[in-house]
Amino acid sequence: MSTDLPVVVGFDGSPQSVKAVAWAAGDAARRGRVLRVVHALQWPPAYGPSPVPVPAPYEDGVLRAAEQILADGVTRARAVAPGLSVTGDLPLRQPAAALVAASERAGVVVVGHRGRGGFAGLLLGSVGVELAAHAACPVVVVRRTEVPAGADAGRIIVGVDGFHDAAHTLRFAFEQASYRKAAITAVHAYLWPSSSGPGDMLPLVYDPDNLREEEHRALCESMGGWAENYPDVGVRHAVIRGRASAVLTELSAGAELLVVGSRGRGGFTGLLLGSVSQAAIHHAACPVAVVR
Repeated sequence: MSTDLPVVVGFDGSPQSVKAVAWAAGDAARRGRVLRVVHALQWPPAYGPSPVPVPAPYEDGVLRAAEQILADGVTRARAVAPGLSVTGDLPLRQPAAALVAASERAGVVVVGHRGRGGFAGLLLGSVGVELAAHAACPVVVVRRTEVPAGADAGRIIVGVDGFHDAAHTLRFAFEQASYRKAAITAVHAYLWPSSSGPGDMLPLVYDPDNLREEEHRALCESMGGWAENYPDVGVRHAVIRGRASAVLTELSAGAELLVVGSRGRGGFTGLLLGSVSQAAIHHAACPVAVVR
C-alpha cells in the first residue's frame, strides 16, 4: 500500500456523510495525506446507464446544486483539519461506481453508513455495501464517532481468524493505532475445531482446554512480528469462544475502530464479502474498516 495515496471520502450532504468527512479529514491529517472529497452527480437520480448527460434545461441548476454540496464537503474537511490539503471531485456517475473507481487510486475510501435517498429501515446504504465488496483498497464505514466508556474504549479492535493470511488487515490496524497513539486488541473467536483441509472430518469429541490452547497459538502465530514492528503500539490478545460476528460487534461498543478482513475462515471463494465483515458494517457501534 503506497504511503502517498490520498484518503477519499464520499460526501452527499447527509448527516452521515458529514461524520464521514470529519473522520476522513482527521485520518488524512494524522497520516499526512491529501484528502479527496467526492460528490457523485447521478442523473437521473435513480439507477440507469452511467454516465448519463444532464438534460440541458436542468443543467445549470443541477450542476450548481451539486457543486455547492461538494464545496460544503471541502469546507467542512478544512474546518476539521486546518492546513490539510483538500481537493474536490464531481464525477457524473452512480455514487458506488464513482467511489469504486476512486479506490483504485486511494489509500483508503471513507463513507457514512447511510446516504441520501435510502429507506429508513435499512441498516447500511447500498453504496457502503457495494464499496466494501468491490473497492480496490481498504474501506471505512463510519457508523458512529463517539467513543463510549468500556474495557476497550479508545482501542482498535482487529479480528484475526488464524486461518487466512491476515497481513493486510493487521498492517492497516497497526498503522491506524500508531498514528492515533492507540492500543490494539487482537480478537480471535472460535466455536469448535476447524478443519485443516478440504474433506476433513471435524472431531466429535475434543478437549475444550486443548482447543482453547490451539486457538490461542493460532492467534499468536498470526500476530508474530507485528508488535516488534510497531513498538509504540500496545497489544492485547483476546481468544473468545463464540461466533466471530457477535463477538466483534459486542466489543465494538467500546472501540475507536474495528478492523476486519473482507473474508475469513470457512468462506466460499466466490463471495466478495464474508459474513463477519457484513455483520460488522451493518451492526458495529464504531467505525469499521474492511480490508481486502
